[in-house]
Amino acid sequence: MELADICKRAREAKGQIGILTTTQKNTALLAVADQLEKCRKELMAKNEIDMENGRKNQMPQGLLDRLMINETRITQMAEGLRQIAGLDDPIGEVLSMKKRLNGLMIGRKRVPLGVVGIIYESRPNVTADAFGLCFKTGNVVILRGGKDAIHSNRAIVACIQTALEEQNLPKEAISLITDTSHETAREFMHMNGYVDVLIPRGGAGLIRTVVENATIPVIETGTGNCHIYVDESADFDMACDIIFNAKTQRIGVCNACESLLVHRSIVDYFIPMLEKRLSEKNVEIYADEAILNASIADVKVTAAQEEDWGMEYLDYKISAKTVSSVEEAIAHINRYNTGHSEAIITNNYTNAERFLNEVDAAAVYVNASTRFTDGYEFGFGAEIGISTQKLHARGPMGLEALTSTKYIIYGNGQIRS
Repeated sequence: MELADICKRAREAKGQIGILTTTQKNTALLAVADQLEKCRKELMAKNEIDMENGRKNQMPQGLLDRLMINETRITQMAEGLRQIAGLDDPIGEVLSMKKRLNGLMIGRKRVPLGVVGIIYESRPNVTADAFGLCFKTGNVVILRGGKDAIHSNRAIVACIQTALEEQNLPKEAISLITDTSHETAREFMHMNGYVDVLIPRGGAGLIRTVVENATIPVIETGTGNCHIYVDESADFDMACDIIFNAKTQRIGVCNACESLLVHRSIVDYFIPMLEKRLSEKNVEIYADEAILNASIADVKVTAAQEEDWGMEYLDYKISAKTVSSVEEAIAHINRYNTGHSEAIITNNYTNAERFLNEVDAAAVYVNASTRFTDGYEFGFGAEIGISTQKLHARGPMGLEALTSTKYIIYGNGQIRS
């Protein structure tokens, strides 16, 4: 189907989807969750085609991990939809209602955005998450995934559309642009006559391209150069556990730790302990001179270059730098971070509060892994992305981020003099 036809049909379906009751939406979401689990074998078979192509094209391990669908991830996709069905429906919520001196009652209530376009890379789970969140908020979604995941995305969308039709709902509640060429992607960015908002989700290059070229309003999601600062008062065992989790649990995600800061006074004691732990996953460290000098034998430690401080590796690699104070740590983070997720490991209340107050990021942690910056972990059921901008939405974007508001005014014959 031509792109203009896809967008036109989505626009036509917007009115029907936008007025569904909460019960209708929840029933459909549960049906889609069940259908995904019924399609388990087919989804994994189609995904294996994408995985094999990725391996042939020497896709990095972190990106292959993003691309993979297995039994567990299909269960998680289905469970995410069930969680969304169990969440409060924000649509129709009246946020305020005030009476003016002239007797007018003026209020605001939540409404759908309309048609949401999402351009994303090799993450098939985004297909189901995006549908669930958009559908619950009365939005129609048009998806343009990457060519690396085209077989997986086609199978997931077909599965969702089957469930929708069985519920007597328009399958155009979700559409997939199957032409993965750059030309079609750029054409999609100019469909402001049909699409109300565009959300890019992927690497820095993709996001920059969308922001710079789209004529549709864009909600910018960001890459993740996430830092962990180990303060001089930190519990070393806790710090090792958190850094190991944040760096190695999944390397190809935007909330993984990419940069480490360590207070200068603890380098000689803490770094050997940490390196032993990171060596379990053969993590390479790009370090400043103080950390190089404190390093133990048989660990991959290389002198850091300037570009390492701002690098999102998406690999078993991490930069490491010493600082002399929490103030220096905050200054370094605010210079090199991407506004995503930052953490401090400390037992000093004053330093923790200063870190929380002064670090400029969507999510700031004390004594916890950055890996928790996620819609599922935050109780949203799923996420449409993690916004690193400051207008409209910031951080993991759940249901409320996919709504707008409109004023509702009740009168009894008022006219303006």
